[in-house]
Amino acid sequence: MKITVAGHLCLDIIPTWQTGTLTALRPGSLVEMDGLTFSTGGAVANTGIALKRLGFEPTLIGRTGDDHVGEIIRNLLRSEHINPDYIALSPGETSSYTIVLNPPDTDRIFLHYPGTNDSFSADDVNFGAIPPGIFHFGYPPLMQQMYVGDGVQLERIFRKAKERGLVTSLDMALPDPDTEQGQVDWQGILQRIMPLVDLFLPSFDELLFMMEPSAYEKMQQGLLTVDTALLDELSDRLLAWGCNVVGIKLGEEGLYLRTGIKAAEVFGESWVCRHILAPIFEVKVQGTTGAGDTTIAGFLGAMSLGKEPEQVLAFANAVGAFCVEAVSSIAGIPHRVSVEQRIETGWKRVKPSLVHGEWRLSDSGVYLGPLDRKTG
Repeated sequence: MKITVAGHLCLDIIPTWQTGTLTALRPGSLVEMDGLTFSTGGAVANTGIALKRLGFEPTLIGRTGDDHVGEIIRNLLRSEHINPDYIALSPGETSSYTIVLNPPDTDRIFLHYPGTNDSFSADDVNFGAIPPGIFHFGYPPLMQQMYVGDGVQLERIFRKAKERGLVTSLDMALPDPDTEQGQVDWQGILQRIMPLVDLFLPSFDELLFMMEPSAYEKMQQGLLTVDTALLDELSDRLLAWGCNVVGIKLGEEGLYLRTGIKAAEVFGESWVCRHILAPIFEVKVQGTTGAGDTTIAGFLGAMSLGKEPEQVLAFANAVGAFCVEAVSSIAGIPHRVSVEQRIETGWKRVKPSLVHGEWRLSDSGVYLGPLDRKTG
């Protein structure tokens, strides 16, 4: 299947840290950097370029202005041999950018300007030009037209995608709780959108914020941690709302998969009622920018090749692992043959702390939960 990636697109401006942490940033201080990297950012670029480097031919759909930032974005896409013709051009508007503060061994901080992402709408998606296959949309919480009016534009996009017979996929982003997008009824939007979504691939933080804001607050205060019971509860509700496949990104804990009976209609019998936790692979982390987006690229790419669920999860985690071995989001992504070879040669995995009790390690290296293949 061909893969189309639409949604949030920006330019990442990444200072290269020599040593130190974010605590060095104090008023009046000078923190010396060791260079600067320009990289396309956002779901469209991170997932799209990763797919291209893996050997796929994605179609990318986004929006930029006619300014210098927009031209840098288009040139970077061309340098990756990706046609930017489906990236809408908005004369007079300012393109989106993100300054990424990414010290070694420290989670990153983003200084983000939304720019043309806020004016992106359903009219920017030319479904007549989209090839049959997978349609993935990323980061609607960072795109104003996707969440105002109870997400009517987002729903319109996914409804059109389903009418075209596309396999639909959705990724989210974590909004600032104190901003306009942080005050949106995200649970209500998800409940309306899920019947139109075949693959839902958020991070745990994003999902908890949107579905259980009070629990998210407790987690921020250190009063709640992720466990499989909570993952099961959240995924139960998403499946009940109509989603076929739920994949939750858990960072160092791996990738959680939950599917329902209806998954067979789109993906085949091997995807029915799966309950899996796939561990991450051992790496020396250089930067975490783009880890989630490239993991999704691996997920979508493996699905387009018809791989089984266990293989899809392993491939997704492996692509994410290659990502974090480099500083920028896509610099470390190789061709998919190299990814598969590294997995097959016994790439060591990190056992998740979440698995215990009835979870069991399979021959394929993933953990199967007590609900795996239970159709009753």
